[in-house]
Parts: sequence; C-alpha cells; structure tokens
Amino acid sequence: MSAIHQALSTLSQVILGKQQQLKLSVCCLLADGHLLIEDLPGMGKTTLSHALAKVFGLDYSRIQFTSDLLPADVLGVSVFEKDPQTGEGNFRFHPGPVFAQVVLADEINRATAKSQSALLEAMEERQVTVEGTTRHLPDPFFVIATQNPASQAGTFPLPESQLDRFLMCISLGYPDERAERALLEGTSRRDMMTDLREVLSTQNLMSLRDQVERVKASSSVLDYLQRIIAFSRSDSSFPYGLSPRGGLALLRAAKAWAVLEERDFLIPEDVQAVLAAVADHRLQPGAARKILERVAVLA
Repeated sequence: MSAIHQALSTLSQVILGKQQQLKLSVCCLLADGHLLIEDLPGMGKTTLSHALAKVFGLDYSRIQFTSDLLPADVLGVSVFEKDPQTGEGNFRFHPGPVFAQVVLADEINRATAKSQSALLEAMEERQVTVEGTTRHLPDPFFVIATQNPASQAGTFPLPESQLDRFLMCISLGYPDERAERALLEGTSRRDMMTDLREVLSTQNLMSLRDQVERVKASSSVLDYLQRIIAFSRSDSSFPYGLSPRGGLALLRAAKAWAVLEERDFLIPEDVQAVLAAVADHRLQPGAARKILERVAVLA
C-alpha cells in the first residue's frame, strides 16, 4: 500500500463510511487549495480537519468564528511590552491562530463580513498584512472552513468572492446504518484522535504536490475541460459561469485526483470525479450533474 493510500485508510478509521469525501479532502490538500465543508453541526467536520492535520504531521489551529470575532483575533496583534531590566519598551507582534499549517475556520458563516474577509489575503496570497507589515504564512498552508446551512439562525452568507477562494466544497452528510452502528458501539472519536499518528511527513506531502504539477494533460482532455467551462458560461440556467480561476482550479484538482489514482497523466474521469466539489459552490447546487449530462467526452 502506498503512503497516500495508507493515510486515507487511517483517516477512514476515524471518519467512517465517507471514503469519497476523505479522498476529495486529501485531493484538495495535494492541489494546494482550501476546503469548505458545509453541513449540519455534529457531522464530523472538526474531527475530519484535526485528523487530516495529525495524519500529515502538520501544525493545527482552530478558530471559532462568532458574531463578535475581530480580524485581530484571526491575524494577530502588536502589544507594547516593556523590558523589566532596561525599562525600554517596544511593540511586539503576537501571531494569531492563522499562522499554522492547517487552520480550521469553524462555523465561518457565523462571523460578520469584516472578520470573514480577514482570511481573504491569507488564503489567496499566503501572507497577511498587519499594521503595514506583511508577514508570510507557513508552507504548506491549508484552510478548512466549516459552515452551517444558511437557513440556520445567526449565519452570514459567504460572498461569491470568498466562496471562490475555496478550491473545493463538500458535505459529509449523515452516516449510513452500518457506519452509525460502528460509531455507537466503537471508541470515542476524541480518544481515537489522541492515538492518531503521523503517516506522511511534510516532506512527503511537498513531494506529492510536485507530482501534481508534473501530471500531463493531453489536448483532448483540455478540450473537454474547455467545453465544460464554455457550457457553464453559455447555459442560461447559471447566473454566471466559471471564471478563469475556477477553470484553473478544476484542472489543478483533477491533476491531484490523478496522483491519488497513481497516474502521471489526466483522463476525463479525473475531471468528472472532482467537478461537483469544484464547480457547484461557484455556480449552483447540482451544476456538475447538469454539466456532465450535457457536455460529452469526444475522442
């Protein structure tokens, strides 16, 4: 068993019956993107993010987004500190929880737009600017944001510009009967997290990301990808189509999926496997299904 499949196997022991979602989450990490998980409270979103960090040996921090959260609570703040010996004082920057390799933005849509926007520069530029000074974030830098359904009380919908920062959006959903029985009879997830060990090192992860960059895409696969993008922009049922950044995100995610399948070349099935996770939150729910029904793979 390859190291990446061993990592997936370890994750599946903690998050039961969700192999597809786990694979998409790892795919997002390999593609150097960010992940949005939309679901009801208590579905295992936080457990998944913590387990990913532990299995890949990455530093982890969690930010609980609430309506009174301030940007400084995310990014950090400078505090005036006095040297007890010399009596001289200076402002010293105290990094916020965003300075970690895996950052869980828990219930991100419970914070106001101002606090949500504190993550925009971090997610896109991999840096933050505080009080005129730019500070670089660690590499790798992976944001996993969770959000509750917009119908629930106390939520602030994410604007399209922020949704577009997430490479993928997935939902875990309820466990099936077999998985739920195993949850009821098995060990507490919290206890399992304590015993979880690193399977892949940061160096292994960076090597896998290099493999993603080297995946080859033939002209025919790129033609298929362009037909998908063109359809999303021309079909009247979509208010707007995939942006150039959305098209590049689809290509990058498909390449990462190919690496998970242990291939160094792209096939249409790779694009199809990640299309819903990449496109639906950019277009509308169910967009991928409609696209796959209408856009044919041509030889």
